[in-house]
Parts: sequence; structure tokens; C-alpha cells
Amino acid sequence: MIKFSRRTLVASLAAMTLMPVSADAADALKEIRIDWATYNPVSLVLKQKGLLEKEFGKDGISIVWVQSAGSNKALEFLNAGSIDFGSTAGSAALVAKINGNPVKSIYVYSRPEWTALVTTKDSKIASVADLKGKRVAVTRGTDPHIFLVRALLGAGLSEKDITPVLLQHADGKTALIRGDVDAWAGLDPMMAQAEIEDGAKLFYRKPEANTWGILNVREQFLKDHPDIVRRVLATYEEARKESLASYDELKKTFISVTKLPEAVVDKQLKERTELTYNRIGAPQRESILEAGLALQKAGVIDAKVDVKAALDSLIDDQVPLPTN
Repeated sequence: MIKFSRRTLVASLAAMTLMPVSADAADALKEIRIDWATYNPVSLVLKQKGLLEKEFGKDGISIVWVQSAGSNKALEFLNAGSIDFGSTAGSAALVAKINGNPVKSIYVYSRPEWTALVTTKDSKIASVADLKGKRVAVTRGTDPHIFLVRALLGAGLSEKDITPVLLQHADGKTALIRGDVDAWAGLDPMMAQAEIEDGAKLFYRKPEANTWGILNVREQFLKDHPDIVRRVLATYEEARKESLASYDELKKTFISVTKLPEAVVDKQLKERTELTYNRIGAPQRESILEAGLALQKAGVIDAKVDVKAALDSLIDDQVPLPTN
């Protein structure tokens, strides 16, 4: 048996504490997994132009793109660790955080009016009150779902007064047009497509109740790779500024990915999407907090939850961004 003196053992342990456990986090990272979504136009520019690939190629870090069909999917992917960065609505991220999803909100990619309550052109539904007893297509865990809950609350109703039909956004639009449901908590660009191509009516709109488009990161990824997160956001900023600088290029990129007609794309991007914000500041916090408190009032969030504390835990506004 090999014996160690006390002095040797202490010296060895001290040396071990000084040795790095692993290589530098950025050096050890082999890939960045990030989503793209049709409700996040900046992500399409980022992907199509290969900006992240250019930024991280010199480090030998590959970029893996995953499509998110809604905030609920992005948050599922983040929670499962299958993506590192995901696009959601601010309110959806807050609810996920309250439910234990370890995410941090770090960036604003848009100020949208991406949701409204929609019905068919021949429908007699004209107000939220008219939804009582009706079948409504909705995607749980998304801004359209939260928008619907808040709209019902404002009309003195709840989800118990309707029949929610749980479908992903694109399927909700299809169900509405087919007549399988009476109304739909819509999301662009499918909502714009239903308007343009099928004459669908947006019978309830409230732009200020649409919470911001927010980029989220897994907490552990942010902890392990803070400099990588900073570089991702700097590259996102490049894409956002390019999107603002040339609407024609943004539209061209959007059409190439979605294959949607120009009129539909203009409806979403020109009329209902603002890309002039990037930081999560007071207006974004207030909007998300109001949504959270409304959901608590509606019984979606437990009354015991400190919504403001949850919001403070969700948002990390310390990652530096390039100045505008």
C-alpha cells in the first residue's frame, strides 16, 4: 500500500483546487442550438444570412437550427435542453418560469401585435361575450392563449365558459377555416394568411395585451458560457439592424422561408411588427407583469405566487449589448 504523509496529502489537495476542472467553457463548446420561428422575423434573417455561423466558425463551434412552432414548443425545447436559445412571448416565458422551467429572458426581438381573436367572415361572433358556449382553437402556453384568457376575464368569462380546442397555431387556423371551431386565438403569419386568403375577421384586438417577443436562454448555458451569450446577442443585434435597414430584404428573406404571398407578409411585418427595441427595460417588464397578474386573477397562476419576484428571476438584463 502506498502511504502519503499529511504534508504531501495537503499539498496535493491544494494543487487540485487550483487546477481547472475543465478547459475554458468557450473552448469546450462544440455547438450552439438556437431556434428560428416565423413569429420572430429577426431569427429568419439571422439564419438565412449565416451570421452566427460566421461569428463562431473561427472557434470551431457549429450552429444547430431548430424550428419553434410556438412559444410552447420553444419552452419545451429549452426545458429539455434540446436548444440553448428560444424565441417566445414574454408572458409565456413568465408562466414557464413560474412552473419551474430554468430559463432567463435576455433580449427583445420585436414589439408585435401578433395575436387577436379570429372568426370566419360569415360568423355572427362580434365580441368576446359571444364566445360563451363556443369552440375556440388555442395553443396552450403561448401569448395567444394568454391573450384569450385575459379577453375572457375582461368580458366576465373564463375558459370554463368556452370549449377550448387544443391545437398548434397552424392547425388552429385550419380548424377555423374548415368550420371545426367557432373562433381561434390567432398568431401571425397564419392569422394574416387567414385574413388575406379566407376573409377571416379579427373581432377582438388589443395591441397592448400582446407581450413582447423575447429571446430566452437556458440558465445553465448562461452560467457556463456568458461570453458566448454576449456574442450571440451581438450577432442578433446585427440581424435586427439589417432588418430595420432594408424592409425589402427582410420581406424577401421572410418569403423565401415561409413561401407566403407578399400581401400576407406585408400584413404581418409592415402593419403588426416593430423591430426598434432590443433591451428588456421598464416597458417590457410592465407588460409582462400585467399579463402575469391578469393570469393570476383568472386562476391560471396560483394566488400564492409572487408574480413580480418570478419576473425578476426570469429577466437577466446584465448581458451587454452593442450601443445603437
